[in-house]
Amino acid sequence: MRNFTLGLIQMRCEPERRANLDKAVTRIEEAARAGADIICLPELFLSPYFCQRTDPALFDLAEEIPGPTSERLSAVAKLLGKVIVASLFERRSAGVYHNTAAVFDADGALLGLYRKMHIPDDPLYYEKYYFTPGDLGFKVFPTRAAKVGTLVCWDQWFPEAARLTALQGATVLVYPTAIGWHPREKAEFGVAQHQAWETAQRAHAIANGVYVAAINRVGHEGPPDGGLEFWGASFVCDPFGVVLKRGAHDREEIIIQECDMKRLEDTRRNWPFLRDRRIDAYGDVVKRWGV
Repeated sequence: MRNFTLGLIQMRCEPERRANLDKAVTRIEEAARAGADIICLPELFLSPYFCQRTDPALFDLAEEIPGPTSERLSAVAKLLGKVIVASLFERRSAGVYHNTAAVFDADGALLGLYRKMHIPDDPLYYEKYYFTPGDLGFKVFPTRAAKVGTLVCWDQWFPEAARLTALQGATVLVYPTAIGWHPREKAEFGVAQHQAWETAQRAHAIANGVYVAAINRVGHEGPPDGGLEFWGASFVCDPFGVVLKRGAHDREEIIIQECDMKRLEDTRRNWPFLRDRRIDAYGDVVKRWGV
């Protein structure tokens, strides 16, 4: 039940994969020096967010796991003695690709993979074209620092995903993310969109009595008169949904936040939602609609 410290790498993603990986490793090293035990990278950090268009040539961005990127991150985790959560475009085989979070323990071991379960299909988020839905279920990894539950971006909106992950004993849910504004909509809808995104995840923290961390990218990607403006604002909240630290909307930074396990224990004792669940009455939740 010891405390642990999160390090969230909020970064811009450049056109060159090697540059992004080098930057990520540099930021991981900085987070480690700042005391982070668990260091998390944003969704698909190796490239600009390519799902803004459909192009079969972009499948070339995918790589196998284990592969060159995972091997380098494994070595960094071992060298620093830190846990790393990295979001990768996984090539499982020809024609089968996943949006995958890889978890490396503090000894460099690849503890396992989480393949994104909920796949969006919205303007400039054409992920169904690229990603096969996850088939590993919801996952918790017993790292040296804490029990880490991994979910990815669009998973953020689904209470079932947070619940099923928390029920496996997670103490923190981490959400590698790539979310932003359509620039033409920002003035009218931007504040509400960002608030809904953060509120949904804070609610997961409250309902499950866990820490939650969302790790987003920043910067504009795509044509100057369109594209996406990624809104950053990476944050950590406690098991009662209190935001402990939040990044800026418009710049790269590293968010460092200690997580107090006594806070988790006290929250669950005083707000015993897990105790009072009516597990005998929830069978209809597996239906698409209606009872």
